[in-house]
Amino acid sequence: MHYRREIDGLRAIAVLAVILFHAGFEGFRGGFVGVDVFFVISGYLITSIILSGKQDGTFTLLRFYERRARRILPALFLVMLACLPFAWLWMLPAEMVSFSRSLVAVLLFASNILFWRETGYFATANELKPLLHTWSLAVEEQYYVLFPLFLLLAWRLGRRWMVGLLALAAVASLALAQWSSINSPTAGFYLLPTRGWELLIGALAAFHHSKGTVSLGDRLTPVFQAGSLLGMLLIGYAICAFDRSTPFPSLYALAPTLGTLCVILFATPATLVGRLLGSKVLVGIGLLSYSAYLWHQPLFAFARMRSIEAPGVLQLLSLAVLSILLAFLSWKFVEQPCRDSRKTSRQAIFGGAIAAALVMVGVGVVGQRQSGFESRFSLPSDIAKTLVVPDRRGVCFDRPEAYLRTDWLCDIGPKIGNASFLVFGDSHALTLLPAFEELAGRNAKRGLSTGASGCIPLLGVFAVPADQRDAACHRLNQRVYEYVKAQEIKKVFLVARWTYYTDGGYDETDFSHIGLSQDSKASKQLSREAFEQGLEETVAAYAAIGVQPIIVSQAPQQRHDARTVYYKAYANDASQPGGNIRKLSVSVAEHLKLQLFTSLLFGKYTQAGRLSLVSLDDLFCDSSKCLIGTDRASWYFDDDHLSVVGAHMAAGRLAARFLD
Repeated sequence: MHYRREIDGLRAIAVLAVILFHAGFEGFRGGFVGVDVFFVISGYLITSIILSGKQDGTFTLLRFYERRARRILPALFLVMLACLPFAWLWMLPAEMVSFSRSLVAVLLFASNILFWRETGYFATANELKPLLHTWSLAVEEQYYVLFPLFLLLAWRLGRRWMVGLLALAAVASLALAQWSSINSPTAGFYLLPTRGWELLIGALAAFHHSKGTVSLGDRLTPVFQAGSLLGMLLIGYAICAFDRSTPFPSLYALAPTLGTLCVILFATPATLVGRLLGSKVLVGIGLLSYSAYLWHQPLFAFARMRSIEAPGVLQLLSLAVLSILLAFLSWKFVEQPCRDSRKTSRQAIFGGAIAAALVMVGVGVVGQRQSGFESRFSLPSDIAKTLVVPDRRGVCFDRPEAYLRTDWLCDIGPKIGNASFLVFGDSHALTLLPAFEELAGRNAKRGLSTGASGCIPLLGVFAVPADQRDAACHRLNQRVYEYVKAQEIKKVFLVARWTYYTDGGYDETDFSHIGLSQDSKASKQLSREAFEQGLEETVAAYAAIGVQPIIVSQAPQQRHDARTVYYKAYANDASQPGGNIRKLSVSVAEHLKLQLFTSLLFGKYTQAGRLSLVSLDDLFCDSSKCLIGTDRASWYFDDDHLSVVGAHMAAGRLAARFLD
């Protein structure tokens, strides 16, 4: 292949965008599209190599995979090995279990599948996963397994058929990506079928250049100048304008991918873009881009683990620079020697890869079986007991098809007489059950409960996420209302993590969108509109049957998981952990800002006398902090669910509404 400096310069733009995005710089909030740029470049280069080899009769699968092994594995194993001591020193048990799984998945080139499956209700925060970025390597390696086999099988069909089939596959993959961005966004983000079109764009560009009808060289025409400038503008727009809320990879991903295509097709050493990308600095960073990509995520992840508070801008910028310096060392002393067959034989590459893989798999398996080596950390037994997740899911909660089955309700308190109250909601209702059980037992009142994760207890509202639709929240809400009406129950407590449906957490990434129809789009604005209308419909419907709903406002949401807070607090100062617990607890200002929309709406209905509101704020907050607990007990078992201790604290606040 003819070496093109502008391709390495484009790699530099891509890797710097990704690094600065993960560092949290606002100007690069769409920097994740650097991965999409890499995909197009990879598709172009790999296809060019295969076509060149096929045309001159030198291509073999063994040689192809040897080149891939030389390119990818040595630096990858170095970074994984470097992660091990820091993981041992700083990772909490749950984080270590996740990391151990990722060690195995990376070596199977299936980490994209792992991270897709791990993204769930109680998943470890993505920013604390040192190997999270290897999902893109897995996508590429899965592509490398399939694509050469396709070319070998389709070669006899001729260029026109191959190009036609690849174009058809690209269109199908893009259509699937667009569908997934609405119906299954996490799978769409991580998996090859919805990412393949980006690599295929590069492959089609390689077919175009391989015809020999377009000679790049020093060619300069208005078309080449304008085309390459358009490409850089599209990439720059995506980096600056996109953010975490942008559906991706959907049709939005056409901006960075078609931008990359334009640069590949039109940038030459004679164009302005070609000269810029071909500069020594950008080409130098581009040559280091693979190693820089490998190093940056572990550096950021371990810095965030180690720090009691979030790393500052200067620290993250220093780590970004360090990732480039480490990349230079690994490129010079690992990548370059291993890519040179005169210095490192084929047997050494494959033998070393197998040995290193066995070691990493062994560490990963042991780490999982030993539950993340919990013995490295210790907490007072009283504290540890308060961090246990209540084991009631599936018993009084999350029952499949609860809107149909007969055993959809669970008793609270004495099982004598008619129920006088009902507790309904999402997982926050589940965690408050100990408070209601305490009050029911103390006052000899019988109650009932039901609910499902991610189901907001408002009439007329539909869950938008595909994984929530199985719970049929809309139908369950209606059934609860009909039951309350038929049984003449006068007290209905509606409990939920209300901001989960209107604001999506402090960074708006943990969002369960709602809508007014089954086909509603996922957006913050539409979710808020549905929330307002659903609240009005709920209050009006219950008022019509003589019931004033009792809304329990959510406990202040924390920024950190409770177990993480306590492990860090005791690891940093076991003699006086209280100060660290306070530092890691959310501020009152942040809490009030997050709940502003729901608080104002609930306040309006309360002032109008249309609903009764129970606020838990003064139980957990002082003048500046909403505490996650004390050095004697945790009030939460994760970042937003109350522990049993926290629930019993809430009993006193609920008592007034329970008895009036």
